[in-house]
Amino acid sequence: MIRYPIYKGLQKPLIYRGFRGKFIAWGIGSLVIGLVSGGIIGALSNMYLGGVFTILNASAGMFYTFHKQKGGLHSKTRHQGVMIHPNPFSKSYAT
Repeated sequence: MIRYPIYKGLQKPLIYRGFRGKFIAWGIGSLVIGLVSGGIIGALSNMYLGGVFTILNASAGMFYTFHKQKGGLHSKTRHQGVMIHPNPFSKSYAT
């Protein structure tokens, strides 16, 4: 019997520096938006203000990304409490 090695990580999401799946793009996007907006602020007003704005904007975007990642890779509604579903086979539904 011939045994072939199988890569077992195919069903797992891609992970890079703590970011998983789609949140890798979110992290890159927050860094790019922070750099561009800080560059614009720095060009219009002051270089130091632009640098501070870049750091604050990029770190706020990364914090938001980490916070959203805790909810999972897919957007889900998480209901709290007890869910009661009606029984379609009970006599009260038969007319």
